[in-house]
Amino acid sequence: MSNAVYLIFGATGDLARRKLFPAFYALYRERKLGDRFAVIGLARRPRTNEQFREDLYESIQEFARYNVTKDEQWSSFAEHFEYMSLDINNIEGFRQLSELTGTLDAKFEIGGNRLYYLALAPELFGSVSHNLQAGGMLEAGGWHRLVIEKPFGYDLPSAEKLNAEIRQVFDESDIYRIDHYLGKEMVQNINVVRFANAFFEPLWNHKYISNIQITLSETVGVEDRGGYYDRSGALRDMGQNHMLQMLAVMAMEPPSRMHPEDIRDEKVKVFRSLRGFQSAAEVRANTVRGQYISGTMKGKPVPGYREEESVNPESTTETYFAARVFVDNFRWAGVPFYIRTGKRLPVKTTEVVVEFKNVPNNVYLSRKHKLEPNLLVFRVNPMEGIYFKMNAKQPGSEGAIIPVAMDFCQSCQVGLNTPEAYERLLYDAARGDSTYFTRWDEVALAWKYVDKIASAWGERTEDLHLYGAGTWGPERGSQLLAEDGFRWWPVNGQDEGEVAWEFTQV
Repeated sequence: MSNAVYLIFGATGDLARRKLFPAFYALYRERKLGDRFAVIGLARRPRTNEQFREDLYESIQEFARYNVTKDEQWSSFAEHFEYMSLDINNIEGFRQLSELTGTLDAKFEIGGNRLYYLALAPELFGSVSHNLQAGGMLEAGGWHRLVIEKPFGYDLPSAEKLNAEIRQVFDESDIYRIDHYLGKEMVQNINVVRFANAFFEPLWNHKYISNIQITLSETVGVEDRGGYYDRSGALRDMGQNHMLQMLAVMAMEPPSRMHPEDIRDEKVKVFRSLRGFQSAAEVRANTVRGQYISGTMKGKPVPGYREEESVNPESTTETYFAARVFVDNFRWAGVPFYIRTGKRLPVKTTEVVVEFKNVPNNVYLSRKHKLEPNLLVFRVNPMEGIYFKMNAKQPGSEGAIIPVAMDFCQSCQVGLNTPEAYERLLYDAARGDSTYFTRWDEVALAWKYVDKIASAWGERTEDLHLYGAGTWGPERGSQLLAEDGFRWWPVNGQDEGEVAWEFTQV
């Protein structure tokens, strides 16, 4: 990992506390982060270095993968962290920050490298970028990289404006747009399974796959994000980034080289091949927008979305989004990709299900048996793993056929302490590896696709489908698949009819 000064804007916020500081500690414990680094926490709130380091310790103690105690190792780690109160609209403050950065650079022999992490509201990205330049922060030798969180804009015009502001200061090659799902172990494992196994890639096309299902479900409501979420909704908060990015990983062609730009080029080709919507009627036929009402979660009553704090009591913002998506190229012609995401669903999970075409009817075993299709499932979160479902003879029976699964549970392995997504992404950004960050053309094409949906939804608020908290969303979400002769496969062994599979683990 390169030597650098890491400047964390929004250092007193929830993201820094839950993800970034624990990530720094894990990288340090694994010796991926050496001794030639410094971290400057930046926020408006007054804080001494001692108070900041105490906050740092509490954050790591609560959220890090490694246990921490206040010993010599902790002292060596904590001395690299300093805090500065900063008004991001004050140029003089940035000049003082430049002096502090230079001091720490000299102290730890860093060599001028800077990584600016903006854990801030998107509308501040442009002004902070310009003030970094005006305050002399970009004049030091070494590289300068900007890491920014989603959402990147609210729609395509706002994203274009935001990108133009940032590009006046930073080159595209120095901008690292985080989609933390791309840092997850099993999302990165998808391409390994595809491209490192000779028996999968020949089957990875419309001749053998009937459909692909991507589910990202949450059990929580909007919590303390009601004000933000009511302006965003599931489509913009999850659909435009996480859902479409996972779809692109599943659908992309093998890159010609293991180079970040070649890999991202292939994802862009997928986005360019997405079948657009020509009318509002097409949008309504292929998408579902839902909003949860009061219901029961784990035996306890929970309020409806419109009853949540900071939410408009008459809000039509969607908390559930599902869509039937087509990638119009030779590999995927005619294969539907079904995506869904929602809040207050029964199970918290992220899964990708590849359903293969079934054997022909009335041929050999299918004459007497109702054979289930083969499934390849990537479990991304919270349990990580892969399983393959196939048909086999039931032991001891007179020819009965049952579905069995070969199940690889990565999370079950003894001693495995899987790195968090932010650890990988911080590590990659410091090394200059942009593979798992989103490029501007990816962002723009995703917004172009999503904006058509949002525009059509805005014309007819009566298309909002209500669903009870604790259910799998509106009935229309199931009808979307039923129209094509499919159904949502169980998530973590639980489907909409509460029917669990009986699997034999191998």
